[in-house]
Amino acid sequence: MTKKPMSRLKKIFYNFPGLFSTYHFLWAWAGARLHGHPSGKIFVIGVTGTKGKTTTLELVNAVLEAAGKKTALLSSLREKIGDESRKNTAGNSMPGRGYIQKFLDRAVRAGCSYALVEVTSQGVVAHRHRFVDWNMGVFTNIHPEHIESHGSFENYRKAKLDFLKYVLKKGGMVFINRDDPSYAFMKLALEGRAMEFTKEDDWLKNYLPKLQTPVRSAAGSARKFWLSGFNEENIAVAAAIAHELGINDRIVEQGIMGFQGVPGRMEFVSAGGYTAIVDYAHTPESLEAAYGAARSVMEDRGQGASSKLICVLGAAGGGRDKWKRPEFGKIAAHYCDRIILTDEDPYDEDPEKILDEVEEGIKSVPYPRPEVLRILDRRKAIERAVWFMNEGDLVIGTGKGSEDWIHVAKGRKIPWSERRAFEDALLGKK
Repeated sequence: MTKKPMSRLKKIFYNFPGLFSTYHFLWAWAGARLHGHPSGKIFVIGVTGTKGKTTTLELVNAVLEAAGKKTALLSSLREKIGDESRKNTAGNSMPGRGYIQKFLDRAVRAGCSYALVEVTSQGVVAHRHRFVDWNMGVFTNIHPEHIESHGSFENYRKAKLDFLKYVLKKGGMVFINRDDPSYAFMKLALEGRAMEFTKEDDWLKNYLPKLQTPVRSAAGSARKFWLSGFNEENIAVAAAIAHELGINDRIVEQGIMGFQGVPGRMEFVSAGGYTAIVDYAHTPESLEAAYGAARSVMEDRGQGASSKLICVLGAAGGGRDKWKRPEFGKIAAHYCDRIILTDEDPYDEDPEKILDEVEEGIKSVPYPRPEVLRILDRRKAIERAVWFMNEGDLVIGTGKGSEDWIHVAKGRKIPWSERRAFEDALLGKK
């Protein structure tokens, strides 16, 4: 297996780790100074967590816009300033080299009142959260992720905690998820200075049942799904922030009802009477949640026991959290009736070996097990999954979401659209 050689700068950082910290700290300082410390002129909200960051930001944005506020948003999905929006092509959810300060400066110049920023653990380690006057910091949840890059789960969790402590240091307000297993740890570490949100909030219990109106169309099913239990924690964040900002319940309801979902996050694709779901799930917890939600969609539509859930599944290469691969297999074996194993982003790893490790998890589950096929070409895997579909079946593809590339060996990238691949396959189904 040929590995991509390190760049000269990465080699220096690898041999002298202290330089990495100093280099990025200076970039953060210089960016703030160059752009005149723009965060002091706008209300800045940062959201961190293993999953749900992008959806949470979009929900908060929807509520703020319903309240007539002009917003800016920076996430793994897109960069938005006022009415202008473009896809995030930086290849990084939280870009460095002063980018966040530049984004905030542009938001201020455009007259935005609020800036919503996705905060990643890698970004915190690289000091990209520094020299920002955060008004609010939100912690959604934490699950094992990026263990290889951080060295341990404790280091990963510390990065999340460092951001929240920095928000408090800047005089901002912190929200933590009372439903997350790490709630007690976070509350203690933050010395009780954090506010809490929960999906058991009275507002959610009173309003969500009213919003979940039964519908029949594919678009209606998607809307109903976004208001379902799958998203209750994300909706709880939006409601908690809105209420703290003094936005009334009617506006919060309006914003959530108008929310159309997030591309590549449990995105429904329908054609020719068949439906597929595209999702970004990249942790065992998010994969299980996606599969469970897909099963709920099938049950909600009244599809019988003969209906099948067909899963297109892969795992990232490049040494990224290899421990997850057999876990993915175990989860898929539990939920899926048929599994098509395929490439996700192999990078410089042997794609067949990655699938071997996923399949080990499937084989560890007692019989009866779902049928498993291996098709490395992801487009052909999707076509085969759709070919298997009968009336009432549902196909779900995970791991890619709205990403534009499949990353393969020697730094090469193959242009990709998961949604387009499913649309083509569904339209071509005979």
